[in-house]
This record gives sequence, C-alpha cells and structure tokens, in this order.
Amino acid sequence: MITGNTELIAHIGYPTHSFKAPMIYNPYFEASGIDAVVVPMGCRPEAYPDLLRSLFRLENVRGALITMPHKVATVALLDEASPTVQVAGACNAVKRGADGRLVGDLFDGEGFVRGLRRKGLALEGARALIVGCGGVGSAIAASLAAAGVSRLGLYDIQPQAAEALAARLQAHFPTLSVRLHTRDPQGCDLVVNASPLGMNEGDPLPIDMDRLSAQTFVGEVVMRAEMTAFLAAAQARGCRIQVGADMLFEQIPAYLEFFGYPSTSADHLRALARLSY
Repeated sequence: MITGNTELIAHIGYPTHSFKAPMIYNPYFEASGIDAVVVPMGCRPEAYPDLLRSLFRLENVRGALITMPHKVATVALLDEASPTVQVAGACNAVKRGADGRLVGDLFDGEGFVRGLRRKGLALEGARALIVGCGGVGSAIAASLAAAGVSRLGLYDIQPQAAEALAARLQAHFPTLSVRLHTRDPQGCDLVVNASPLGMNEGDPLPIDMDRLSAQTFVGEVVMRAEMTAFLAAAQARGCRIQVGADMLFEQIPAYLEFFGYPSTSADHLRALARLSY
C-alpha cells in the first residue's frame, strides 16, 4: 500500500523488462512493515544525467538502484564515491547525504562473490575470465581481485573498456596477473558472463563452449531468465553454475544497510520474493 509517507527507491536502467529487484525488495518491505517501494524507471543514456540530479530533488526519494547501462556514467555524477566505486569505475547505489551530496557505492561484485563462496568455490589463487567490462563486469573484477584470484582474463567488445579496467585493477592490486582481449575459457577455474549477451532471444554465447572444461565454475549476471542459454550449455558440459539472480539476492542486505533500512539475510529474501521471468 502506497501512502503519502511512502519513501521511494528508484530502480534506474534501460530497458526495464529484465528488472527483478522490485519483486524482491517490495515483498520484503511489505512483510517487514517498511513504508517504502522500489519503482522501475526506464531511462535512455542521453537523459540519465539530468534525471539523476532531478530525482534527488524529491524529498521522499531514499535512494536509487542503478543498473545497465548507467553504472559507469554514474561515477562522474557523484559527490562522494566509495573505494570500490573508484577501483571498478562503476556505481550501482546512490543516496543523498545529510548535506545534500550524492554518495555512491557498488555492491554487484560483493554479491557475486558471496554467492560463489556460499557454493563452495575457493577464490584464493583462482584463475578467472570475465566477458563484459562495463559496470557489472568491473564490479565483479574488483571483488574477485580483492578475494585473491591470481589471474584475471578480461574481454569486452570495446577494447578500451577492458584496458581501462585492467589499469585500475593493477594500480590497486599490483600482484594480479591480467590478460586482455581473450575469451578463451581453457585453464580457467571461473568464467563469468558479465555482458548483455543472453538478454535477448538468439544472442550468441559469450565464449566458445567447446573449450570449456567441466571443472570450470560458470557464473551469469543476465536475469532475463533464470536459466539462460549460456548457463544451460555450461551445465550440459558438467559445470557448476551460478544464476544471475543469486548475485542480486546476495547483495541486497548490503544495499539495505546503505539506505538505512533494517537488513536481513539472502535466504529470507528468497523466501519472500515473488520472482517471475
């Protein structure tokens, strides 16, 4: 029930058809008696800077969840950025500070890594490959580096995005071995699709599946469907997998703390969620 006291959390991205956050946050808010609601807002890139600044002129906006394609562009719009935002060069959570300044943080990578660890994947010394070096890929790369992976392959259809991410990573993690412009999964302990491939029917797969070992763990960020074509193909080869929604569930407790709401566990959120695909 929305009232005159309801606080708004904007969920900003484009397109919005794959958004799952409202189906997780809003049942939790309802069950917990929190008078707040997450509202999807579709915004094209050219309109985004004006929208974000205007949005926080509303007194009942508690914060904003930022998703594709705006996570990288958000960094330049902040007054204060967390260390994780600075390393990854991306932001997925914005709130207004007491002084009116826009404060940003990033939780995608933390959520992704928490999910891997809960599934028993050892990350210290692991070899990983990330396809897609935009906002979510950069976040996962930063968190994997912080978790102690020894080698990280980076690929993006825009080579400069991978190169810029590699430079930021090596500035903060000088012992990390970074391989650029490769999508070859051979020899990897972990392969992550952090690209938009899979959001639309008929998208090509992000890697050559014939070179994927059954011992490799495969993770996905796309949430258009729980089992994407990429995950299905990886599972058919015997790989353990992590679905895109797992990253979301695992990071929401950190989001709730950031926005100043009572937090909870990923398992409790799963029990309450009303997901549809």
